[in-house]
Amino acid sequence: MTASDLPPLDAARDALRRHVLEHSLKVGDFTLKSGAKSSWFLDTKQTACRPDGIVLVADVALSLIPAEATAIGGLTMGADPVAFGVAAVGATRGRSLRSFSVRKEAKDHGVTGRLAGALQPGDRVVVTEDTVTRGTSLMEAVDVVEAFGASVELITVIVDRGGTCAAMAADRGIPYAPMLTAPDLGFPFGS
Repeated sequence: MTASDLPPLDAARDALRRHVLEHSLKVGDFTLKSGAKSSWFLDTKQTACRPDGIVLVADVALSLIPAEATAIGGLTMGADPVAFGVAAVGATRGRSLRSFSVRKEAKDHGVTGRLAGALQPGDRVVVTEDTVTRGTSLMEAVDVVEAFGASVELITVIVDRGGTCAAMAADRGIPYAPMLTAPDLGFPFGS
């Protein structure tokens, strides 16, 4: 597949797509976390953890994030580089977003609970992740954020691989805007 075979995107998303294709895409025989077999795999931390990559992620994310949002985060580890990077780049552009992580399990010492970082009750939150296939970790983060007393204004991910998260978000009444999708990369959803 060549770049001309891919669907057209705006300039910021196209630049992000090129970075993901160069640094984050692996082609071969893979078993996904779900147990499904696939001929392709995404390690989008290879984009989110590179300085040029996180700037591209932030370019797209900041164009999607509603003006009223005050914080960004999600389930650790997938959300961490995205949330921290977008918040840092945003700060250099006059956009103030506090960042946080949702732990996989509660701590029973020090600062207890599942949240770590600067989330505050009443915050208007963007829940994020690097790559999503099914959407369960995103919804787990939504549950923790809402139980804490903050509202989720948007869910965004670097790449939606599975195509099921939009319906899950819609069922919860939460806007969903992936930065890229599997079809944007030249693959069908769920493959």
